[in-house]
This record gives sequence, C-alpha cells and structure tokens, in this order.
Amino acid sequence: MSTMQGVFYRQTGPPDVLEFGTLPKPEIRPNQVLVRTEAVSVNPIDTYIRSGAVAADLTNPAIPGCDLAGTVENIGDSVTAFSPGDRVWGSNQSLFGRQGTFAEYCAVDEEWLYPIPKNVSFESAAAGALTGITAHLGLFLHAGLQPGEIVFVNGGSGGVGSAVVQLAKTAGATVITTAGSEDKAAQCRASGADHVILYRSEDVIARLTEMTTEIGLINLWFETLRNPEPMNSIPLLARRGRMVLMAGRDARPEFPVGPFYVKDLRMLGFAMFNATSEEQRESAVRLNELLASTAWNPPIGAGFTFSEAAAAHRLQEENTLNNAGTLSGKIVLTPR
Repeated sequence: MSTMQGVFYRQTGPPDVLEFGTLPKPEIRPNQVLVRTEAVSVNPIDTYIRSGAVAADLTNPAIPGCDLAGTVENIGDSVTAFSPGDRVWGSNQSLFGRQGTFAEYCAVDEEWLYPIPKNVSFESAAAGALTGITAHLGLFLHAGLQPGEIVFVNGGSGGVGSAVVQLAKTAGATVITTAGSEDKAAQCRASGADHVILYRSEDVIARLTEMTTEIGLINLWFETLRNPEPMNSIPLLARRGRMVLMAGRDARPEFPVGPFYVKDLRMLGFAMFNATSEEQRESAVRLNELLASTAWNPPIGAGFTFSEAAAAHRLQEENTLNNAGTLSGKIVLTPR
C-alpha cells in the first residue's frame, strides 16, 4: 500500500488532537483527480469540525481542510477537464464524506476543481478558495449586487471580508468596512475600500450614521461577525436593502420587525457548502479572471507547514472565537 504524509485526528477536540504522520495514499475513482498538494488554507469551519462544535460524519482517522492548490498527479477514467501536470485549486473538501486537504495527496471529484491562472501562486490560489467563493456567492448569487450600490462589510482585512471588499469594488460599488488598526485600515484601502472605520477606537454605528447621511444609506450589508446586531444595522439600510448572514450559528439577536418590513428589506442567509458545483464553478471562473488580472489578491496573514497544523488551528481559533486581532488575511500551510 502506498503511503503519504499528512495531518489527521482520531477524535474531535482542541487543536492538540491534530497529529502529523503517515497515512494511506488515496486511490481515485473514475470521476476523481489525484492532486499533489502544494498549499492549503485554514478556515473557521475546519476548526469547528475538528473541535466537534459542528457535527460531521468523519472517517477515522479524519483529515482536516477544505481548500487546496496543487498539481494533478493522475486522473480517473471519466475525467475530461484536467490532465497530469495541470495546476489546480479547489474547495469544499472534508465535507459530505470527501477527503480533507491537509495531506501530500488529495483525491478530489472533478467537479470541485478549477485551473490556476499562470501568474498565480499555489499559496494565493489556496488562500482565496473558500473565502473567494463565499464572497462571490453572497454578493452576486444571493444579494444581486449592482454597480453604484453602497456595500458595508465588517472586518475588511479578514478572509471573507477582504474578498467582499475587492469583489464589490470591482463590480462598481462604494465600499465601507471596518478594521482594528491603522495598518489593517491601510490594507483595506489598498484592497479598494472607500471608507474604513477603526472599530477599536471609533463607534462604528455612529460613524456609519454620519457617512450614510452624506453618501446615502447602505444597499447591501455583508455581515461576517458571529454576533450580528440587527437593531443597529437595519436602520442604516436603504429601502429594499439586503443583509447577508453567513456566520453566527448560535446568535440569537433582537430583531426589529417593524423597521425591517416597512422598508421592504431582505435578509439572506447562506452557507457556501449548500451551493451546487455549477454555482460554485461560476464563481470560480470569475475569480480566476480577477486573479489573472491581479484585481483580486487574497491576503495571506501567516504561514505554517503541515507538521505545525495544531499551531495554525490555534491561531485561527484565537482570532475567530476570541477576537485576538493578531491575524490579517488567511493562514496558509505547505507540505514542508
């Protein structure tokens, strides 16, 4: 039996349950592509599944990781879109019985893979996989963003937040976001944000109230925080504005029904994993165009090797769950 090196865990729990060692090298089915992994990224969902906070039907041992970028090693008999040697990226792994990506090789169904543009690195492709598709689905498939609209997104230097800023700006929107420091605010402006609020030193709602008085109410509020506050956000939305929710599984906020319905507002909840492969591919095609033209540059905030996966998961949790503010961009891991 052929083997490979990878990250795995035998039971859910804290980051320390992650081990690095020898695993069986996957065998591909006719519709699958064997990818030699060059880079992966960490997402909050990876830590939720590993901790047991989100129940999942896991193999034993289980390999974590949704995102990957790498080189096609081999293809199944029915695969037509890829050939050995192709550079590819993808997401949606480690779910619904699919192999996770934190390993030297990953068997991926053809429908969940996309080519990497020539001028794009493996690290950038991996960093933008889940976050880019999530942002694109939320902005366009679900919220129908139009040129000239005003978009607000919390956390413009984070993974999804940065993608929302860049994609909304390329679509012709005016973009408002928040940041925790002057350095992160500068990153947000470099990504295309028109207005940045320093949430640690400024009152976000007060500043938004001032801004919207000058430039108009918000058409699309893209909420990335785990504890949204509709009581504050809904008064700032324009008539027929939309609020997108894609985080906060346990949130139970107060909801102002009257102000919501009298302005014809819409609230849209989605999880990118519910999107079909065709819907995700439409997003990936557009993302590849933006990657190739450098209109989209997924930010990378930290780098680790597979053997340091526990530290990478710990850093993600510190920022997702504890608001440490020590991460700007995605955590990327490489096999060595």
